[in-house]
Amino acid sequence: MANWRRLSHFQVITCTFILVTTAYLQAETMKRWWGMILAVVTLALVFESVMSQQQNDDPLNSGCSQYNATNTLEFFRNLNTTLADLRRGITVNKTYFGTQQQARTTNPVYTMFQCRKYLSTADCVSCFDKAAIDIRRICRLANGARVIYDNCFLRYESNGFYSTATALGNTGRCNNDTITNSTASNFNLAAGEVLSNLLIATPKNCMNVAYENIKSCPPRSGARAIDAGCFMRYANTPFFASNQTTNLKKYLKGGGSSNKKAIIGGIAGGVGLLLILLALLSWYLLSRKKKVAQRGHILGSTELQGPVTYNYKELKSATKNFSEEYKLGEGGSGDVYKGIVKNGNIVAVKRLALSTTKAKASFESEVRLISNVHHRNLVRLLGCSSKGPDLLLVYEYMENGSLDRFLYGGKRGTLNWKQRFDIIFGTARGLAYLHEQFHVRIIHRDIKPGNILLDDELQPKIADFGLARLLPEDQSHLNTKFAGTLGYTAPEYALQGQLSEKVDTYSFGVVVLEIVSGRRCSDTNIESDTDFLLEYAWKLHENGMHLKLVDDTLDPNDYTTEDAKKIIEIALMCTQSPASLRPTMSEVVVLLLSDDRSLEQRPLSKPTFVHSENRIRDDSSTPPQSISNATATLSDFVGR
Repeated sequence: MANWRRLSHFQVITCTFILVTTAYLQAETMKRWWGMILAVVTLALVFESVMSQQQNDDPLNSGCSQYNATNTLEFFRNLNTTLADLRRGITVNKTYFGTQQQARTTNPVYTMFQCRKYLSTADCVSCFDKAAIDIRRICRLANGARVIYDNCFLRYESNGFYSTATALGNTGRCNNDTITNSTASNFNLAAGEVLSNLLIATPKNCMNVAYENIKSCPPRSGARAIDAGCFMRYANTPFFASNQTTNLKKYLKGGGSSNKKAIIGGIAGGVGLLLILLALLSWYLLSRKKKVAQRGHILGSTELQGPVTYNYKELKSATKNFSEEYKLGEGGSGDVYKGIVKNGNIVAVKRLALSTTKAKASFESEVRLISNVHHRNLVRLLGCSSKGPDLLLVYEYMENGSLDRFLYGGKRGTLNWKQRFDIIFGTARGLAYLHEQFHVRIIHRDIKPGNILLDDELQPKIADFGLARLLPEDQSHLNTKFAGTLGYTAPEYALQGQLSEKVDTYSFGVVVLEIVSGRRCSDTNIESDTDFLLEYAWKLHENGMHLKLVDDTLDPNDYTTEDAKKIIEIALMCTQSPASLRPTMSEVVVLLLSDDRSLEQRPLSKPTFVHSENRIRDDSSTPPQSISNATATLSDFVGR
């Protein structure tokens, strides 16, 4: 009875409704008098499982979509089916992780559930039952939701999300009590040692984010890092059996702390046993199961050992001695070649145009950092070669090549409106990850269609992020190709060296205008020999003639005037001056998804324009500045 009182009235009513309704449906299906009895008994046990759940009433974290399901009857029928299948996997197959989907409907549902592996099957089922109730109670009619507990995690969406590693709502939570006795210093040392070893042993972006969220918690007695992709926890008291641990020693390979006895699950810290739980969710488990895709798409490095070290001779042979036949592209940072390695996989090999002693000394450590950047909209760095005469980077291969081919190259006119929007949205997501979700803030500095590659489904992947860290201080790959104008480079960076995330935001805005118009940013308007794309787009905006900018190869029935106007105004918002007026990339992601028409009423600041003689102009009385005389101080990465 005590456990019953812990439930809210809504939970009791929900449980009762599920019990009676499901019992009736099962009885009707089974068409036997004992069907009702069996169903009632079964669901009564489920109900009792919820009653006896020994954990807090509320989730550690929850989130609901801001949109409701369009057809609630069909959507929640599909949701109930997937939840029933997940529960069956726990009870019958004794699984701790599972995904289910009802995708071939007009209201698809994708669900995911995971229990911590230290739970018994009964406790896992109990946690699932509570999660299934709470996720409905908290989010009601939302078409997407998640609940996270110490012991389990449940999420559903109307779109596929299984490759998502992190979410914008990731957070850390420190315990309120602090260890203040004589052993506090030992505890701090032990906590820091195990957390840092975990980070080395599991080079995953999600775990990097988790580490950053709780690394400052010691000397608090415990902490939790909560995310949609992973869960990290430490405490000064046991919360799972001591034999359920993983030895980290074999994964550290000398790169961890001096304490080789550090393990997930236990380290002597002077205050008893410090316990760490590492529970990676779908994106980690599924990546182990993914087969090598045909036509060369591979995930590459092993799950725990970071980037692959390639033999120089092997890559030289794979690219036919870096032949022109295999060349995919070229740029200031180096040329890129197609390569077919020994196992038959196709990769892209970048031959870096640098060979200084300083660059080689830090090359492998920098590659290790960049290779930890994993996101569906970022090109994966698989490994490197540093022992030969050239420094080589090995990337996953994108058969469709770069976006510029589809905008104004040989594939011009083949992208429809939806595909263009998906490319804009995916690029925004990739940049938001680099700026705000990876544990080191990365500013790309060279966003342009040539650095946006397309996979087999024409989804965008940003290439060449992090290369600035590998370049000597006196060599910038940005100053090699201005194409007669500042092009994609934000004026404050090109002229004053003022570097921030808003530099990428500016470049993104220019690229969006190119995607919408199918024109290069440096091409002059046919109606004028002075107006480049950005200035032309601004004039059309001022005159309310947005549709005139849209690529004439697009089918007018594929988009509305409102759609085009919204995208163009977001692009102009990203190119405003000063840089402080530009939105962050996470704000751009929200704007792209939002149906809020108030965007149309927001005043936009006029961008800085460029003359054809490579000179900046604005409406002030300041004389125009020459690009060739400008200097910029380049910094590499900006730490959090």
